[in-house]
Amino acid sequence: MSSPQGAPLHPDAVLYEEGAGLPQLPAVEHFAGSEKLMRKAMALQAERGPLFDITFDCEDGAAAGAERAHAELVGTLIAGNDNRHGRIGARIHDVTHPCWRDDLERIVGRCGDRLAYLTLPKPRGTTDVARALGHLRDTEARLGLQRAIPLHVLVETHGALHEVWQIAALPGVETLDFGLMDFVSAHHGAIPAAAMKSPGQFTHPLVLRAKTEIAAAALAHGVLPSHNVSTELVDLAAIEDDGRRAREQFGYLRMWSIHPAQIDPLLRAMRPGLDDVVDAGEILAVAQEAHWGPTRHRDRLHDRASYRYYWQVLKRARATGMTLDDAVVRRFFA
Repeated sequence: MSSPQGAPLHPDAVLYEEGAGLPQLPAVEHFAGSEKLMRKAMALQAERGPLFDITFDCEDGAAAGAERAHAELVGTLIAGNDNRHGRIGARIHDVTHPCWRDDLERIVGRCGDRLAYLTLPKPRGTTDVARALGHLRDTEARLGLQRAIPLHVLVETHGALHEVWQIAALPGVETLDFGLMDFVSAHHGAIPAAAMKSPGQFTHPLVLRAKTEIAAAALAHGVLPSHNVSTELVDLAAIEDDGRRAREQFGYLRMWSIHPAQIDPLLRAMRPGLDDVVDAGEILAVAQEAHWGPTRHRDRLHDRASYRYYWQVLKRARATGMTLDDAVVRRFFA
């Protein structure tokens, strides 16, 4: 299969005929609440490039009574020149809080053309998410914005987990994020505090059920699953291990960071293996030359099913900052 000009078609043009691929987002999402930490995160992102997203936090970052001023600050910073890469979003209050609409309207009003996404915490189910999406779309229309801002949804209540497949199916939802600590707290002591950190967060049956259900619903609907934070701040190997277990055992392709020291270990954890990246480049190069028909690589048969897998490997390698020097790999990202 070639383009009208005879050039081999790009993988994105042929590998997703049955539905769109996953959103191509950075594999780490870094949270910052205070003005000092927000500015520090922006400076780090400007220096490192868009290898990680930043989420400015109104829910936990705004002092009681100062919600309006905080939302205005968030909007001003995102609209400013220090937002070099356009990869900063904002978490608003939940829909039961009196400030949630004001958060949304003030932030979108100040930086809607540059806002990467909005994050909605603590929805009680599909109705809350649809309500937030509806108000977001109405606000965009009123402001004359020519884009639909993606919504990231925090799954951390019983109701949201119960309806997670319906939430994932809503148009405009880009990620499903697991809120581990609020989820555990919602069980009124039935889940021990040890499940809020490792290794308990990867062994307690009720937490495992939540993680697997969220990831399955997200991936089935072309939505990116995003894993909860690691509470470890000092042991970099433990942070990386948390990220690797989230990716390899539970299918999460994105993870939160709450301290700058967590960013690099999490990026390493989210990277595919180097051998997989090399294999992916070789397999896809041969497949492209074969016009995406079945091929053979090292005595193994490959077709579009495996091509889709290896194309995601290359995309994840690029999103996590791996050096793609091999010409076979670079041909797809020229």
